[in-house]
Amino acid sequence: MWETDIFLQVLAAAPALAALVLGADRPAGRAGAGRSAVLARNGMVAASQPLAAQTGLRVLQRGGNAFDAAVATAAALAVVEPMMTGPGGDMFVLAYLAEEDRLVGLNGSGFSPEAVDLDFFASRGLDQIPVHGPYSVSVPGAVDGWAALLDRYGAMPLAEVLKAPIEYAENGFPVSEIIAANWADRAEPIAERKDFREAYLPGGRAPRHGEVFRNPGLARTYRQIAEGGRDAFYRGGIARRIVEHLDREGWPVSMDDLDRQHSDWVEPISTSYRQYELHELPPNGQGMAALEMLNILEGYDLRSLGHNSPAYLHLLLEAKKLAFADLDAWLADPERAELPVETIISKEYAAEQRKRIRREKAAAAVESGISTADRKHVSSGDTVYLTVVDRDRNMVSFINSLFHGFGSGVTVPGTGIVLQNRGALFSLERGHPNRIEPRKRPYHTIIPAMASKGGRPWMSFGVMGGDMQPQGHVQIMLNRIEFGMNVQEAGEAARIKHNPLAGVAVESGIPAAAVAELDRLGHDLVRAPGVFGGYQAIEVDWEQDVLIGGTDPRKDGLVAAW
Repeated sequence: MWETDIFLQVLAAAPALAALVLGADRPAGRAGAGRSAVLARNGMVAASQPLAAQTGLRVLQRGGNAFDAAVATAAALAVVEPMMTGPGGDMFVLAYLAEEDRLVGLNGSGFSPEAVDLDFFASRGLDQIPVHGPYSVSVPGAVDGWAALLDRYGAMPLAEVLKAPIEYAENGFPVSEIIAANWADRAEPIAERKDFREAYLPGGRAPRHGEVFRNPGLARTYRQIAEGGRDAFYRGGIARRIVEHLDREGWPVSMDDLDRQHSDWVEPISTSYRQYELHELPPNGQGMAALEMLNILEGYDLRSLGHNSPAYLHLLLEAKKLAFADLDAWLADPERAELPVETIISKEYAAEQRKRIRREKAAAAVESGISTADRKHVSSGDTVYLTVVDRDRNMVSFINSLFHGFGSGVTVPGTGIVLQNRGALFSLERGHPNRIEPRKRPYHTIIPAMASKGGRPWMSFGVMGGDMQPQGHVQIMLNRIEFGMNVQEAGEAARIKHNPLAGVAVESGIPAAAVAELDRLGHDLVRAPGVFGGYQAIEVDWEQDVLIGGTDPRKDGLVAAW
């Protein structure tokens, strides 16, 4: 089966991007990438939209640190890419603290309402949680996460950090080609909602390329947060508006649910690969799948197989299936379930998992190596990833998301806040670790990453897009380590994405011979020259004291530096 996706709309709008991703001629001397990596010494911000990246850079230049710049960039992205992110979503952070020479993690994800359990859905005849609408809404964690990060490590007051995002929301910004196409596509499933239309479809349609979009509701929300901090969102008038609107929709989020929202500082998990180490956040995020995949693949001589060769891609896909079977069975809120994380990310378990791979045939169905699960988890997400490094070499790997495009679609009138639909990732299967229960965090897809070498942080990076993220992390790491690509080339290289219900999606840059061989091995292929994620990265060259940034041409990415 061969089909296309939203990326075709983007290609029509952006011919230069089409030429790059579909394999047109490269500039002389640039056989591996369409653009050079960005180099600087004082500070760097990589984000998926230029105005947002420049917002973070200005914070650095005014004396802010990487943590201030990261929050400013995230808040700006909520203005300029509102289908992807916003204060109504969740966030996660991996950060390197230069002064302490230490890596820390922050889980800024929200909880289910206290009044909701499996019986709530059973009484309404539902056997799965709807993707759109109020029943998929979990408490937004992003604003609490922003405040937690700044309270502990920031150098600027929140009001200063939010200054430029407020101006963009109030005065407007011109919508770019890619964002215009994404806006129209993501709005379509929820366009019938009056609350959403009034905030995000001016004149009854999505903004077109070059049109200026203003968001006065979000500007007011940001001003209240700037003045009142975290409590303005979770205790004050914003909270009351959220609760009242959801009450009218029949979803019992209470003022207490919002007030009790908290972000947690967590210990990152990691595994080694050759002389490198990949760091991820622990559950409820899916980072452990990337670690398991790397552990499995470490047992093969991938370099000798060649980049994007059929043998290499086959092993990558089979390792992914094994790792995601463990996610399906075991990923949940670690405070509410016993999870075998240490086993899943161990070298010993990877060796056993490796024995299950057949190099001559694709596996049709895979269960966890620890237990079995019937549930097949499918997650296609819309997310923003950004990374910042400052002159002191603090490094922030930061991800913020509403999950699906415009999240649940539920938009709180007068606030510009679209509420996320992360609750759709809960299971309604009794006994499953990820079953919905009161005040519980759901299975989460968004994961920041960081890699180290020789005990020092080496690369802060991420790849956006639901269950593409662990797959993308692994492909980026292997592009860098096994195939010698620089930080820019690694993100531009063609990628693949496996989804158990949709098959193996293959970007057009994958050689036709490799596609044919994967088909012969039994992989269910979908030729979709689509946006598989969206990548940002900053590498530190400690010897030269130089920052090296890369960004993905699949989006409007920019590395802003000085």
